[in-house]
Amino acid sequence: MAKFTKEMTIGEVLQLDANAAPVLMEIGMHCLGCPSSQGESLEDAAMVHGIAVEELLEKLNAL
Repeated sequence: MAKFTKEMTIGEVLQLDANAAPVLMEIGMHCLGCPSSQGESLEDAAMVHGIAVEELLEKLNAL
């Protein structure tokens, strides 16, 4: 079962597994502590950073 879903916020992801931070930074999310990024969904983050959400979820769920 997948640990992460596209509806989860960045804040929820980091709370669930701090090891997700390097994966998110790899796609260009260098401001993980910013209030706006904490409320952004994985789907929105993927779109803004030009990566397919499925690809991001694969990387995160491989943790």
